[in-house]
Parts: sequence; C-alpha cells; structure tokens
Amino acid sequence: MRNLLADLRAALGADAVASGDAIPERCLTDWSGVTPVWPLALVRPRSTEEVSATLRLCTRHRVPVVPQGGLTGLAGAAVPLADAIALSLDRMQAIESVDAATRTLTAQAGATVLAVQQAAAAQGLLFGVDFGARGSAQVGGALATNAGGNGVLRFGMMREQTLGLEVVLADGTVLPMLRPMQKNNTGYDLKQFFIGAEGTLGVITRALFRLHPAPVARATMLVAVADFDAALALLGRLQARCGAGLAAFELMWRDFIEASMAWQQLREPFDQPHALLALVDLDGPDEALLRAALEDVLGQALEAGLVLDAAIAQSQAQASAFWKYREATAELPAHMHPPVNFDVSLPMAEIGRFAAACRAALDARWPGHTSVFFGHVGDSNLHVSTDAATVGGDVPGLEHLVYELVRDFDGSISAEHGIGLHKKPYLHVSRTPGELAAMRAIKAALDPLFLMNPGKIFDR
Repeated sequence: MRNLLADLRAALGADAVASGDAIPERCLTDWSGVTPVWPLALVRPRSTEEVSATLRLCTRHRVPVVPQGGLTGLAGAAVPLADAIALSLDRMQAIESVDAATRTLTAQAGATVLAVQQAAAAQGLLFGVDFGARGSAQVGGALATNAGGNGVLRFGMMREQTLGLEVVLADGTVLPMLRPMQKNNTGYDLKQFFIGAEGTLGVITRALFRLHPAPVARATMLVAVADFDAALALLGRLQARCGAGLAAFELMWRDFIEASMAWQQLREPFDQPHALLALVDLDGPDEALLRAALEDVLGQALEAGLVLDAAIAQSQAQASAFWKYREATAELPAHMHPPVNFDVSLPMAEIGRFAAACRAALDARWPGHTSVFFGHVGDSNLHVSTDAATVGGDVPGLEHLVYELVRDFDGSISAEHGIGLHKKPYLHVSRTPGELAAMRAIKAALDPLFLMNPGKIFDR
C-alpha cells in the first residue's frame, strides 16, 4: 500500500493523492444512504494521462479502483471499498468545445450536467438530458449509469446523446473513441459497453455529445385525469397531435401530491383534490400554434371524460410553479427516515395496475406505511419511495415485495438509477442466466483482474 501511494504521488503530485483523515467525508458514500467507507486513498487526476497512470499503477499493485463522479447516485455504485482507491473526476471539469454548426459538445467527465446545459444554451442549443441533481451530477457518472430524467420522452437517455467517448481501461489503455460521425459501422460500437456499466469496465474521461435546437416555444399544462387508463389515452392523443414536440409527461399519484404540498407548503392546484395529476411539457416552433394544438387536444379529452380539470401555464413563472409539485423528490431525504427509492420500468399499459397492486401489497404488509408514487410515465418509468421507518426498517422485506411484483409484471428493476450495490441481489429478476453470463464474459475480457469497481452490479 505504501509503495502504491508513493508511486501515485510521484506520478500525479502529492496534492492529487489523499489518505486517512485528509479524504473529504463526502467521498465516503453517495446519495444511496450506504454506510460510509474509508478507501485506501482518494486520487484526483487532472487529465486523461493521469487517469491512465493511476490505473496502470493500481493494476501493477493489484489494487481495486472505484470511480466517483458527483456522488448523486441512488444505487451505491460510487461507494468506495476499504481495500480500494477512490478515483474522483472532480478536477476534470472542462467544457472543451461547443460547435454550433454541427451541434456537438465535448466535455471532460467531471463537468456537471448543468455546466453542459449552460454551455449548450449559450450557443442557442439544448442538451437532451435533465434531472434534479443537474448541478452536482457529473456527466461521467450520468453516462456510467445511463441517466435519464425529464427529457427522455423526446430526446432519450444519456446513451442517445452520446456520439463518442474516451475511456481508460483497467491496465491504463486509453480508447480514443471521440468520433463525431453518426454513421460509423466498423465492427463493435465499443463506447456502448461503458454507458450504463457503472465504472465496472473502465473509466470514462471525456465525452462527445450531440446537442439539439433549443425550442422556440414551450407550453406547460397540469391536468387532472380520471385514472391511469385515461392518462394513457391522453398521452396517445398528445403524441398523435404533437409528435416529437411532446417533451415531458409526468404522472403524480395522490400520495405524492399530498406529500409535495405538505413538504413545500403548496396549495391544492385545483378546486378539489384529484387522484392523478399529469404534468405535460410541449415544445414547438410557434407559441400560438402550440397553444392552439394543446387546447384542441385538451378540449377533446374533456369531452371524452379523460380529463377532469386542467390549467395551461400563462407564464414561465406559472410553468415553474406547476413543476414545483413534481420536484418534491428533492425533499425525500428530509422527510423520510430514510427513503427507500424504487426506480422501475414496466410495460406502459401495466403501470396503473402495478401501482395499485404494489400499494395494496404494502397496505396489507405494513398498514399505515408512507409511500409515494410518481414517474416519467411517458417512457414507462415509475418511481416509488417508501419511508423505511414506516415499514419497521424492514428494507430487505420491502425490496423483496416490490421486486417480486416487478417480476410478475415483466418489468425491470432499474429504469435509470443503475444496479450498484442496492439492486445487485435482484438483477436476476430482469436478466436471464444467459444474459448474466454474457455480461460476466465482457467484464472478464475488459477487466481480467476484476479491479474496476468490484462488487458493483455483480460480485464477479
């Protein structure tokens, strides 16, 4: 260990390697709530070359490496190990280039999602991924978990934003895959192996992103719907009329709405309470045409009984006020003790029935539990958060109940948060033995000594 630290300090400089009490406490865990762990050392490289040197030395000394981004993950993928080096990318934050003509942006992996958004906006462009932790989450971590968020319905997840990557393998080999062409059929698309791999195959150091034209006009609507099937029918009508202009379709069940109002001191959005609220964002080239289309769809939906009440934002301030209800997720850690967060995806037509079955099962097992249901329903993603204290702290029992239901509904245990430590015992729910074997074979090929983020996703 001493030899490794000496070698790292010689290669990167003493200020790039911290050990013992010099390691900041924030680097000992992430937002998942996993018990903090002190790593052997925290290494903070400034460049791809220094990342390569770090991994080369760790391979030589047979010491594992846990890559860390903004530490906003909810599955425990960035939690360090006591016998490992924690590798932070927080010194590699540069936005290296923005090309308005080709609508591309190159950034180091330590740049925050917000910094990428702002750099794109300065050129009149838009980065296609957005979520609540934008100011803390780094793009390297967002890529490593294939993060989604609010814009997936229109733009897709991080995978769809990515034209190229630069990645460092466990032995220090650099894969310079920063090619801007959309068409490049030259064998395996290697960059895809590392998106969603949670740092278990290598370290993402730079990324080349595609950008999108910023919308000229946007309309935001808060809608009370009769039930989930009505919400699904409204979604279909909006997609048929507005196509790619439908940017977000968020659904909030009553338990979430009540929690949001209580936690943020908000008023009931309509004259009477409703069981389900949909939050809709539409983009378009002309505000008047966009609003006319929205009013037309809304009028027909009201006549059909799909919509019970609705409000179209008359200003950006009112649109932000509508989104305030949905952004109560930031309040979960302060009001649940702690929150147990589920991020699942399901066949879209089954989401309403899954939510009802899940709530009924929770009620039967833990009467009086506190749980909230919400999600990016337009892309089949449902979130459930339960206060651990209200289920007697039986987190394993809670997870087993929810994930067995996910299996019954042919869903996925992780829509956008990854596997990490939390979901590892349930990976078999969403992957066949053959798929798991193929994943392990890829791991063995790219990381034969099993030094990259060991114990995450699967044990070996």
